[in-house]
Amino acid sequence: MKSFAIIGMGRFGAAVARELYSRGNEVLALDSNEDTIQRIKDEVTHAIVGDATEESVLRAVGVRNFDVAIVAIASDIQDSVLVTLLLKELGVKFVIAKAQSALHAKVLDRIGADKVVFPESDMGQRLAQTLSNDSIIDFIELSPDFSIVEIVPPEKWNGKTLAELNVRARYGVNVLALRGADGKIITISPSADQVIHTGDMLIVVGENATIEQLDKMR
Repeated sequence: MKSFAIIGMGRFGAAVARELYSRGNEVLALDSNEDTIQRIKDEVTHAIVGDATEESVLRAVGVRNFDVAIVAIASDIQDSVLVTLLLKELGVKFVIAKAQSALHAKVLDRIGADKVVFPESDMGQRLAQTLSNDSIIDFIELSPDFSIVEIVPPEKWNGKTLAELNVRARYGVNVLALRGADGKIITISPSADQVIHTGDMLIVVGENATIEQLDKMR
């Protein structure tokens, strides 16, 4: 289980919050609007009314103790930037911020946001799915049903060849490439006798549902 602090309960923030909570994660929802918090309170772990632009509020909710903080307020660029900056100054490990323009994204990146996104509700749900799965490093969504993802293979795959694993038949995914522990691509379209070593990353393509089942094998 991971812990997430989500600031701003608009469409994106609420979508991410609900999806993360439904997947068994600890979720803190923070918004200055009491009605908004009332609507989400039964779908998250903690729902708090507060002004995230106040450092004292962020300290009071213990934001630095969360694995990830998501700044989902984009309509007010000044508030978005200020909150992102405060989160980084308070020592939050990983901050994701929503941007509404390329300039906004550039500012967020400059002040230390670890990831900047341009999502709406549907993208929020896909992002939540990725964040929930420890084995998924990155993804490219090809369609609502199919994605290319970079995954940490299950430990029991270490030392075995792709032929022994029979990945396509058993797990429903195709291996496109193999990346080593040093981050460099080892091979593209690996052969059947390619051995999986500890620290390797696999870039695979498949149905989202199949990929999620693969993650549960860990």
